[in-house]
Amino acid sequence: MKKIMKNSGVQSFIASLICIVLGMLVGFLVLLIIEPSGAFTAILDVAKNFLGYSRASMQLKYLGNTLVKTAPLIMCSLSVLFSYKVGLFNIGVAGQYVMGTCACIYAAIILGWSWLPCMLFAAVVGAAWGLIPGVLKAYCNVNEVISGIMLNWIGLYFTNMVLAGAKDASSSYTYALKAKGVKAILPTMGLDNLFSGNQYVTIAVPLAILFAILVWIVLDKTKFGYELKATGINKNAAKYAGMAEKRNIILTLVISGMLAGVAGSFLYQTDMEQWQVTVSSVPGMGFNGIAAAFLGGLHPIGTIFASFLIQHITDGGGHVDLSVYCSQISDLISSFIIYLCGFVGFIKYVMDSRIRKSEEKKSTAKKGGDK
Repeated sequence: MKKIMKNSGVQSFIASLICIVLGMLVGFLVLLIIEPSGAFTAILDVAKNFLGYSRASMQLKYLGNTLVKTAPLIMCSLSVLFSYKVGLFNIGVAGQYVMGTCACIYAAIILGWSWLPCMLFAAVVGAAWGLIPGVLKAYCNVNEVISGIMLNWIGLYFTNMVLAGAKDASSSYTYALKAKGVKAILPTMGLDNLFSGNQYVTIAVPLAILFAILVWIVLDKTKFGYELKATGINKNAAKYAGMAEKRNIILTLVISGMLAGVAGSFLYQTDMEQWQVTVSSVPGMGFNGIAAAFLGGLHPIGTIFASFLIQHITDGGGHVDLSVYCSQISDLISSFIIYLCGFVGFIKYVMDSRIRKSEEKKSTAKKGGDK
């Protein structure tokens, strides 16, 4: 049992579960303060989400909705994780996600492109937006957090300006792709039939999982990934060993930006949502990716489950009694979980310390017995 508990992956899983339980508990306490009589029912509604429906067909349909939003969240978390593994904190993932969104919607509605060119364009634009902090970091030693935050806001207002030409005159939202860019909608490949005809479930879901596997392979199983991680640990040592440390820094943020750009494509090319050109705050998807990355134990496969959980709780907030509680209660619970994600490393440290002390006691007792 102790051998299993010493495994880093198992420790990350247990630590993440503890964070989730504590986050839900704090959320329940908040619900009790607001209205004690309905608190238990409300927290159950948040936890159940699509499982709250009695019919299996409805459960499948709303599970599909959760999966649709999970796919871009996985991509954002992979973007954060990829750069973090190389010693960089890409807080600019939100801006890269926005720019990817801008690219795919513009290509779909204004240029009339089909789904694959739109997706590739989103990837290229996201990568280009990641290139900027990469070059600034590599050649000017500008902190990627500062440049990333600034580019988030630049990307937001640039997107609002560009997509004003793709806006429906009767609203503040861009045209639905069904109306102006049907060729750009991602194909379902029969996946909609698995979720009670939910037309929003597309190839974005399996592609996001495939990207997670590819990121794991690149980082842990290739020479390229080893060089990237070595640069992150000590760029001076990497340079001494003959590695192109500046190139590796730039490539890391370019790839990270590409993943975030594809995230925008994965959401808006399903036509589930349209971009609001009057929005004045950066979408939370990119920032939630930070939480999903850490909640998943900074492992690409772990981000899949962590992203689904965060989106599950977020969607679950829409099922609470809105006459008593506001729909933002799910965001509050998610925020608690996100905050507690910062303690995943600490929880793993505590677990390691206890296992080590237990082994030392047994070793000392065994030596005493032998004497």
